Amino acid sequence: MSVQIRKWKKDDAPRLAELANNIKIAKYLTNRFPHPYTLENAHSFIEMFMKDEPARFFVITLNGEIIGGTGIHLQEDIFINNAELGYWIGEPYWGNGYMSEAIKLISDHAFKTFPVTRLFGRVYGNNPKSMKVLEKAGFILEAKFDKTLIKNGEILDEYIYAKRK
Repeated sequence: MSVQIRKWKKDDAPRLAELANNIKIAKYLTNRFPHPYTLENAHSFIEMFMKDEPARFFVITLNGEIIGGTGIHLQEDIFINNAELGYWIGEPYWGNGYMSEAIKLISDHAFKTFPVTRLFGRVYGNNPKSMKVLEKAGFILEAKFDKTLIKNGEILDEYIYAKRK
């Protein structure tokens, strides 16, 4: 078997908390992704998104085991044909191509399910591995903004990668 995505279930919370409670993951995500990441955070997250129909947030599995998460953040107003892609993978699974596989799956889902023509991902300038992941999944660099992000007191460049339908 290979990487798959599926909807979150309540009983995924312990594994979500176990994998997500990692500063090496949180440092590359928005501040809405807490650190430490507790079991309570996991339950709240799953509760919030498991009711979405059609689903926008998914668990990433490898041979049935949870290894990360991904989601589609639909945009509004004049940006309605766009969706932002969010993703993370547990540290034990880094560097194996699993995230690029999962991004291809969620991209296909987004384009088939929602009226979007462009998916984009924001990458911090200090995360070249994430840039490579998106490139392997068929995303191209659209823009680089100098010193636009602040994470943990560090001012960072922002890279925008996109894939079009």
